[in-house]
Amino acid sequence: MASNPVISIVDDDAAVREATKALVRSLGYAAAAFASGEEFLQSDRIDETSCLITDLQMPGMSGIELQRRLIGEGRNLPTIFVTASPEAQARTQAMAAGAVAFLRKPLGDDILIACLDQALAPGRA
Repeated sequence: MASNPVISIVDDDAAVREATKALVRSLGYAAAAFASGEEFLQSDRIDETSCLITDLQMPGMSGIELQRRLIGEGRNLPTIFVTASPEAQARTQAMAAGAVAFLRKPLGDDILIACLDQALAPGRA
């Protein structure tokens, strides 16, 4: 893990993406923001990402599909899902695949901070 963790944010909603990026930076982490899973997968930031925060429902690749793709490539990134439309089946799939959290929008900064602390805790696989 990098000395200054990079948190990658994938969300098709620009306002949510930028607000999350600002929060992450305010905590002292580096932040990279992407409008889609495809954009993240094609980026040069993927290898340095310490934690992924992703929306569940996006045009094109969903957050669940992004998680599956990363795992298939051997990238077991701590992942925090955020969604306005929580689905029980998606939550079950995400958590079974090792997600740190599955959160409902809108969420308070304190909840996201606690999840980031958990995701970046020493000793976390």
